[in-house]
Amino acid sequence: MKMFPYAHATHPQWRMAAALVLAQLRAQMALPEYAKSPCLGLLYITDHYAGEAEEIFKFLSAELSSEVVDWAGTVGVGVSANNVEYFDEPAMCVMLCDLNPGQYRVFNGVAPLMASGRARVADRFEAHTALVHADGGTPELSDLIAEMAERTRSGYVFGGLAASRHQSVQFSRSSAGNLEGHGAASGVFHGGLSGVAFSEDVGMVSRVTQGAQPVDRERTVTASEGNLVLMLDGEPALDVLLRERLISLDQPEQAMPRLRATLVGLSSPQPEQAARAHAPRVRGQFGVEVLVRHLIGLDPARRGIAVADAVPVGTRLAFCERNAHAAQADLVRVCAEVREELEPEESSVPLGNFLAADMEVGSKPARRIAGALYVSCSGRGGPHFGSPSAELQAVRRALGDVPLVGFFAGGEIAHHRLYGYTGVLTVFTLP
Repeated sequence: MKMFPYAHATHPQWRMAAALVLAQLRAQMALPEYAKSPCLGLLYITDHYAGEAEEIFKFLSAELSSEVVDWAGTVGVGVSANNVEYFDEPAMCVMLCDLNPGQYRVFNGVAPLMASGRARVADRFEAHTALVHADGGTPELSDLIAEMAERTRSGYVFGGLAASRHQSVQFSRSSAGNLEGHGAASGVFHGGLSGVAFSEDVGMVSRVTQGAQPVDRERTVTASEGNLVLMLDGEPALDVLLRERLISLDQPEQAMPRLRATLVGLSSPQPEQAARAHAPRVRGQFGVEVLVRHLIGLDPARRGIAVADAVPVGTRLAFCERNAHAAQADLVRVCAEVREELEPEESSVPLGNFLAADMEVGSKPARRIAGALYVSCSGRGGPHFGSPSAELQAVRRALGDVPLVGFFAGGEIAHHRLYGYTGVLTVFTLP
């Protein structure tokens, strides 16, 4: 395995952007340190190109047909690459993964992923983990993501939801073929789930970084109905919210902006020990077991608050809000964890030094990174971090100058859950 060729470009005309991407890819494939004949392509486009998705995929897959036999990808309101993001502008990025076809399987609606241990006799592939792209409008999406995780041996999946103000598309083409009776597929899908499953011998490290900060202590939900939280620690939930967030419903002009800025962090009564151990919690920050959700309404008659998720009794709940400084610190932390895992003897720079570092500090690539994928919430990126491409620049400072692509999603997938306001960083490692 060698480093993954990658490319990115922006242009009002997709053909010009695609030509720039192809030129970059071919130049890298001619270099000795990059793969010359990678089999798997990852393609991400911004929603400005969503209407031309079929043409873009047909063009790129034809131009790279002599090397790339499988494809996966989707659309976002922005796409990203090493050190740069294209937010709310026409752009695309591609990464070509140097994996052999026996190490992965592309799946979609006409080529589903078989459950681990139940692969067809002719296909001995066993999924260890998977990259998942999904349409946010898919019914029972959270259950489908959990089911997809159960189809892997590790129980871990990563990825994100397509984000588009126009068409929501996914790219998926499998050289292994489709199920009988499902006909041919163009490689562009609408709705459902698609992605790539990887075998156990594909080395990778994955981390979740939170983008919200708790502004109150954690409480236990003691009464609820579906997504309506009625009692927190035996006290009416609405009363707790109004008191702790200093909100008065008698002053709606002041109350509404504060309510819109308030989120809730939810965690199960007994967080998964593996997740808690995987990413130790920093004071004033959430751990990976916390799911951040919107407040979607108030019930003054029953003194309850409505949350954009089911909240069973026993759930731990904390009010929170988005915080750029906390998001940056947590992003640097997970990048440092990744690099420490890959190069434990060399990664001894304190967290504070990363935050204050110049761009040159992380210019040397980590020795074992073949490529990286970063899926970030569409509410993050430069607008949230304070300057254009600031989020991707923080990743580069920590990881170095490595092949990286990604997209800004309508929700992030990690472990077996759907997150919000997070970033999911996955690094593919060299042997």
